[in-house]
Amino acid sequence: MNEMKEAAVRQFLLAIGDDPQRAGLVDTPGRVVKANAEIFAHTGEKHFANYKLFDVDTDAEMVVLADIPFYSMCEHHLLPFFGTATIAYQPKQHVIGLSKLPRLVEWAARRPNMQEELTTLIADELERILGAEGIGVHLSARHMCMEMRGINQPGTTTTSYVTRGSLKTDHGLRREFMEQVN
Repeated sequence: MNEMKEAAVRQFLLAIGDDPQRAGLVDTPGRVVKANAEIFAHTGEKHFANYKLFDVDTDAEMVVLADIPFYSMCEHHLLPFFGTATIAYQPKQHVIGLSKLPRLVEWAARRPNMQEELTTLIADELERILGAEGIGVHLSARHMCMEMRGINQPGTTTTSYVTRGSLKTDHGLRREFMEQVN
Protein backbone atom coordinates (compact mmCIF):
# COMPACT_ATOMS: atom_id res chain seq x y z
CA MET A 1 0.00 0.00 0.00
CA ASN A 2 2.82 2.42 0.83
CA GLU A 3 4.34 1.76 -2.60
CA MET A 4 1.13 3.06 -4.24
CA LYS A 5 1.16 6.11 -1.99
CA GLU A 6 4.83 6.81 -2.72
CA ALA A 7 4.16 6.43 -6.47
CA ALA A 8 1.37 9.02 -6.12
CA VAL A 9 3.79 11.44 -4.44
CA ARG A 10 6.31 10.90 -7.28
CA GLN A 11 3.52 11.66 -9.77
CA PHE A 12 2.71 14.83 -7.85
CA LEU A 13 6.37 15.90 -7.99
CA LEU A 14 6.34 15.32 -11.75
CA ALA A 15 3.06 17.27 -12.05
CA ILE A 16 4.59 20.35 -10.39
CA GLY A 17 7.54 20.16 -12.78
CA ASP A 18 10.19 18.67 -10.53
CA ASP A 19 12.30 15.53 -10.87
CA PRO A 20 11.53 12.87 -8.23
CA GLN A 21 14.99 11.36 -8.95
CA ARG A 22 16.74 14.61 -7.98
CA ALA A 23 19.08 13.99 -5.00
CA GLY A 24 17.03 16.05 -2.54
CA LEU A 25 13.75 14.37 -3.56
CA VAL A 26 14.66 10.68 -3.81
CA ASP A 27 13.49 9.91 -0.26
CA THR A 28 10.71 12.51 -0.24
CA PRO A 29 7.84 10.18 -1.27
CA GLY A 30 8.48 7.92 1.73
CA ARG A 31 8.74 10.90 4.05
CA VAL A 32 5.49 12.40 2.72
CA VAL A 33 3.63 9.10 3.16
CA LYS A 34 4.92 8.79 6.74
CA ALA A 35 4.11 12.44 7.57
CA ASN A 36 0.59 12.17 6.14
CA ALA A 37 -0.08 9.01 8.15
CA GLU A 38 0.64 11.10 11.25
CA ILE A 39 -1.09 14.30 10.12
CA PHE A 40 -4.30 12.52 9.12
CA ALA A 41 -4.18 9.91 11.88
CA HIS A 42 -7.86 10.15 12.85
CA THR A 43 -9.45 10.65 9.43
CA GLY A 44 -12.49 8.41 9.20
CA GLU A 45 -12.92 7.86 12.95
CA LYS A 46 -16.51 8.84 13.66
CA HIS A 47 -16.22 9.56 17.39
CA PHE A 48 -13.63 10.50 19.97
CA ALA A 49 -13.29 7.41 22.16
CA ASN A 50 -10.39 8.06 24.52
CA TYR A 51 -12.09 9.47 27.60
CA LYS A 52 -13.35 8.69 31.08
CA LEU A 53 -16.03 10.66 32.88
CA PHE A 54 -15.99 11.47 36.57
CA ASP A 55 -19.22 11.86 38.52
CA VAL A 56 -19.34 15.14 40.38
CA ASP A 57 -21.55 17.09 42.69
CA THR A 58 -20.37 20.60 41.93
CA ASP A 59 -21.56 24.16 41.77
CA ALA A 60 -18.89 24.99 39.20
CA GLU A 61 -20.36 27.45 36.76
CA MET A 62 -17.78 26.76 34.10
CA VAL A 63 -14.68 24.70 33.38
CA VAL A 64 -12.35 26.41 30.88
CA LEU A 65 -9.20 25.12 29.21
CA ALA A 66 -7.53 27.82 27.12
CA ASP A 67 -4.72 28.09 24.59
CA ILE A 68 -4.82 24.47 23.40
CA PRO A 69 -2.55 24.40 20.32
CA PHE A 70 -3.81 22.61 17.21
CA TYR A 71 -2.66 21.92 13.65
CA SER A 72 -4.98 20.95 10.84
CA MET A 73 -5.17 20.93 7.05
CA CYS A 74 -7.52 23.03 4.96
CA GLU A 75 -9.83 20.66 3.10
CA HIS A 76 -9.87 22.94 0.07
CA HIS A 77 -6.12 23.26 -0.58
CA LEU A 78 -4.54 20.68 1.77
CA LEU A 79 -2.45 23.46 3.26
CA PRO A 80 -1.98 23.83 7.02
CA PHE A 81 -3.94 26.01 9.36
CA PHE A 82 -2.98 26.24 12.99
CA GLY A 83 -3.77 28.10 16.15
CA THR A 84 -5.32 27.68 19.56
CA ALA A 85 -8.59 26.40 20.94
CA THR A 86 -10.42 27.41 24.09
CA ILE A 87 -13.02 24.99 25.40
CA ALA A 88 -15.53 25.69 28.17
CA TYR A 89 -18.36 23.68 29.61
CA GLN A 90 -20.80 23.98 32.46
CA PRO A 91 -20.87 20.58 34.21
CA LYS A 92 -24.16 18.79 34.77
CA GLN A 93 -23.34 15.44 36.40
CA HIS A 94 -19.93 14.65 34.95
CA VAL A 95 -16.56 16.20 34.23
CA ILE A 96 -13.90 14.89 31.88
CA GLY A 97 -10.20 14.66 32.71
CA LEU A 98 -8.53 17.91 31.69
CA SER A 99 -5.97 16.12 29.51
CA LYS A 100 -8.81 14.74 27.40
CA LEU A 101 -9.77 18.19 26.11
CA PRO A 102 -6.49 18.73 24.19
CA ARG A 103 -6.75 15.14 22.97
CA LEU A 104 -10.26 15.85 21.71
CA VAL A 105 -8.98 18.92 19.83
CA GLU A 106 -6.11 16.89 18.34
CA TRP A 107 -8.49 14.08 17.31
CA ALA A 108 -10.79 16.52 15.54
CA ALA A 109 -7.96 18.45 13.87
CA ARG A 110 -6.21 15.42 12.33
CA ARG A 111 -8.32 15.29 9.18
CA PRO A 112 -8.91 17.72 6.33
CA ASN A 113 -11.12 20.48 7.78
CA MET A 114 -12.72 23.85 7.46
CA GLN A 115 -12.18 25.84 10.65
CA GLU A 116 -15.89 26.44 11.09
CA GLU A 117 -16.64 22.71 10.84
CA LEU A 118 -13.74 21.86 13.16
CA THR A 119 -15.20 24.21 15.79
CA THR A 120 -18.60 22.53 15.46
CA LEU A 121 -17.13 19.00 15.53
CA ILE A 122 -15.36 19.69 18.83
CA ALA A 123 -18.58 21.12 20.32
CA ASP A 124 -20.64 18.17 19.00
CA GLU A 125 -18.28 15.60 20.50
CA LEU A 126 -18.08 17.38 23.85
CA GLU A 127 -21.87 17.60 23.94
CA ARG A 128 -22.19 13.89 23.04
CA ILE A 129 -19.66 12.85 25.70
CA LEU A 130 -20.67 15.10 28.61
CA GLY A 131 -24.27 16.13 28.18
CA ALA A 132 -23.15 19.37 29.84
CA GLU A 133 -25.48 22.26 30.70
CA GLY A 134 -23.51 24.46 28.33
CA ILE A 135 -20.57 24.26 25.94
CA GLY A 136 -18.35 26.85 24.30
CA VAL A 137 -15.61 26.24 21.74
CA HIS A 138 -13.46 29.04 20.29
CA LEU A 139 -10.74 28.62 17.67
CA SER A 140 -8.25 31.23 16.52
CA ALA A 141 -6.07 30.22 13.58
CA ARG A 142 -3.74 31.27 10.78
CA HIS A 143 -4.42 29.70 7.39
CA MET A 144 -1.54 29.05 4.99
CA CYS A 145 -4.02 28.99 2.08
CA MET A 146 -4.49 32.72 2.76
CA GLU A 147 -0.90 33.50 3.68
CA MET A 148 1.10 31.58 1.05
CA ARG A 149 -1.23 31.90 -1.93
CA GLY A 150 -4.39 33.62 -3.07
CA ILE A 151 -4.76 36.83 -1.11
CA ASN A 152 -1.20 36.56 0.37
CA GLN A 153 -2.00 38.11 3.74
CA PRO A 154 0.60 36.92 6.28
CA GLY A 155 -0.43 37.00 9.93
CA THR A 156 -4.19 37.16 9.32
CA THR A 157 -6.12 35.42 12.08
CA THR A 158 -9.52 33.78 11.68
CA THR A 159 -11.72 33.16 14.71
CA SER A 160 -14.76 30.94 15.02
CA TYR A 161 -16.84 29.91 17.98
CA VAL A 162 -19.82 27.77 18.89
CA THR A 163 -21.90 28.03 22.05
CA ARG A 164 -24.54 25.58 23.17
CA GLY A 165 -27.03 25.33 26.02
CA SER A 166 -26.44 27.73 28.91
CA LEU A 167 -23.39 29.29 27.23
CA LYS A 168 -25.66 30.28 24.35
CA THR A 169 -28.71 31.40 26.34
CA ASP A 170 -27.12 32.91 29.47
CA HIS A 171 -25.51 36.13 28.24
CA GLY A 172 -23.49 36.50 31.46
CA LEU A 173 -21.94 33.04 31.03
CA ARG A 174 -21.29 33.68 27.36
CA ARG A 175 -19.60 37.00 28.20
CA GLU A 176 -17.50 35.22 30.83
CA PHE A 177 -16.48 32.60 28.24
CA MET A 178 -15.50 35.27 25.71
CA GLU A 179 -13.49 37.10 28.38
CA GLN A 180 -11.57 33.85 28.97
CA VAL A 181 -10.89 33.68 25.24
CA ASN A 182 -9.52 37.22 25.17
